[in-house]
Amino acid sequence: MSSSSFSSSSFASSSLPDAGSALVAHGWDEGWGDAFGPYGDEGLLPGRVVRVDRGRCDVVTGDGTVRADTAFVTPHDPLRVVCTGDWVAVDPEGASPRYVRTLLPRRTAFVRSTSSKRSEGQILAANVDHAVIAVSLAAELDLARIERFLALAWESGAQPVVVLTKADLVPDPVTLAHLVQDVETSAPGVPVLTVSARDGAGLDVLAAVVAGGTSVLIGQSGAGKSTLANALLGEDVMDVRAVRDVDGKGRHTTTTRNLLALPGGGVLIDTPGLRGVGLWDAGSGVGQVFSEIEEFAEGCRFHDCAHESEPGCAVLEAIGTGALAERRLESYRKLLRENRRIVAKTDARLRAEIRKDWKRKGAMGRAAMEAKRGGRPL
Repeated sequence: MSSSSFSSSSFASSSLPDAGSALVAHGWDEGWGDAFGPYGDEGLLPGRVVRVDRGRCDVVTGDGTVRADTAFVTPHDPLRVVCTGDWVAVDPEGASPRYVRTLLPRRTAFVRSTSSKRSEGQILAANVDHAVIAVSLAAELDLARIERFLALAWESGAQPVVVLTKADLVPDPVTLAHLVQDVETSAPGVPVLTVSARDGAGLDVLAAVVAGGTSVLIGQSGAGKSTLANALLGEDVMDVRAVRDVDGKGRHTTTTRNLLALPGGGVLIDTPGLRGVGLWDAGSGVGQVFSEIEEFAEGCRFHDCAHESEPGCAVLEAIGTGALAERRLESYRKLLRENRRIVAKTDARLRAEIRKDWKRKGAMGRAAMEAKRGGRPL
């Protein structure tokens, strides 16, 4: 298909590329056609970023995959840099060098906080419909970490799916059912699938899920993401390394984020294993993960109840009756505190509220100590 066939009229909202074109295979739809319309008038081409590497990126266009420079769209905001999954407008064939000229507005964005001390977010993937959280059954389940991944996934705007990989390592069906139930309790409203890439069990169900749209595959190193990606692709595209026997963990086999078209439909973004999973302004995501706690909280006597020792706390009452696990409340508190600190780095009003809260708790602590000592000064 020649560059001339991608004129502005070709991308009017009333028309789409041929059903078999590379753009459609990578997620192009009428909505992206509408968003791209004005850039077609400028002679630019639409494309999707499938890989980013040091200021340059690989972009799938109607003419195939091209290498483009990102210098024109490298803003000071780290959340606006070109990312795998972005839809972009690029220079037509013949331009040298070819540049990405603009990003089309993102529908969703998967963001975490950086490991640095700066208050920055890092975008991992853009325009994602499903966030597939891979969790290895070769190691003990870390429910708190799963909840952390889920908070980021919900906040991104994608639908999370938890995939318990290496299910063949848990041959007892009763044990496997209990593990699934534990994860389901920590992931309300989220599908939990068991998959074995070794024997193919469960792959058909997962393939049906990811066939509809764009999916990002996330998880720790050693979770089996690359093996899972190869199984979905039907060929060994991603490098795979053995995990350590001592703890079930592996080294980073994927070092970049790659977007790959799946043979059964849909596209998959494979990501490097994540050691740090910091929240980034994920308040609503945390609320979604712990929806049952927020439902219980509606019955608290005080609207600003902290669920610590307040009278009439419906959340504490739920723990007392066994309707809510204390581990869930502790995880909820931890993620809320972390998210509050992250937001406070860029929100002066919230920083002031936190300092005020610290002073209030300090005064309460001193008063309690004085009362314990019979009113004697400390």
